[in-house]
Amino acid sequence: MIEKYLDDLEARIDPGTEDRLLAEWTDFTEGRFTGDLFCPQRPHASPPTVEWPAVRVNEAIADFDRMALQQFCMCSASIESGNGQLLCVRSNYGTSILPSLFDVKLFVLDDEADTLPTSWPIADVDRLRGLVEAGVPDLHQSLAGKTLEMAARFEDIRRTYPKIGKYVHHYHPDLQGPMDICEVLWGSGLFLELVDQPDLVHGLLDLLTETYTRFLRAWLELAPFENGHAAHWGMQHKGHIMLRDDSAMNLSPAMFDAFIRPYDQRLLDAFGGGAVHFCGRGDHYIESMCAMRGMHAIAMSQPEYNDMETIYRHTVDRGIPLIGLQRSAAEAALAAGRDLRGRVQCWEPGGREKMGELK
Repeated sequence: MIEKYLDDLEARIDPGTEDRLLAEWTDFTEGRFTGDLFCPQRPHASPPTVEWPAVRVNEAIADFDRMALQQFCMCSASIESGNGQLLCVRSNYGTSILPSLFDVKLFVLDDEADTLPTSWPIADVDRLRGLVEAGVPDLHQSLAGKTLEMAARFEDIRRTYPKIGKYVHHYHPDLQGPMDICEVLWGSGLFLELVDQPDLVHGLLDLLTETYTRFLRAWLELAPFENGHAAHWGMQHKGHIMLRDDSAMNLSPAMFDAFIRPYDQRLLDAFGGGAVHFCGRGDHYIESMCAMRGMHAIAMSQPEYNDMETIYRHTVDRGIPLIGLQRSAAEAALAAGRDLRGRVQCWEPGGREKMGELK
């Protein structure tokens, strides 16, 4: 029974606080912030009146109520700590939501790991070619089917609790990006096949982009986008989707332009633009990434692997904010006299800084 926890959250949501916090995020998102670093905070903390239980990942994967409890618990924690994260929930089934549509074998760790599931790669060229020939699969199966059913559950809760419905953002699940899905399906051998079998790679990327589009449209029938902005990982950006391009670190700028940018662009065009997250090094392709239509924010991790001046030149200098940037990197830039143009968001000390932990 989760009602007592939802009752607690509903009672503790302060409309004035949440309205002000969202207004601050919107000012930053729209380029109206004038300070050095945008580090939002709630003005006061509000502890819970009940003890919220810890829900392990495998419990949440197996039970819709436990998934709801896990996600709303993070909202409770934000109010309890007074941090500046927007209240958010999602169907949290890991990075293999879309790969699970293609008859992969799921890889689920033991409970002690408390880590989201992934899947074993197919790594069979003939089988991959068969997937391309078969076309878009049934969207209501495996983790993807659970994701859609959980989205409906979240919407039922949001309709039942007025303040939760207004102030808790229901953001889209982790669908990754076309190339990241392609790597999960194919395995590391993909990077050789970019050269040896580019036509097959493009065929799979085309299929994955179309599958992504149809699946997200099915999700939108349950949970429509908010107007013009999206909350993701407690942050806000313009546009609606957050793509992931972790695989891009392994590719040259030319390969990024050939195998990633066209498919990302299709998705940005289809869903009103958005943001891109990447781990690892991205300074070698950041110029091309930020030239895409509808590119409104970058959420990067591991600045230590990047020439940050190159990153800043193609993001903040072009009006594209960096969200969730590690505070140490931003402070180092300011100390060196680098003008960040009010386009960098960081968390206050003690906030969540590692993007990988939020995936």
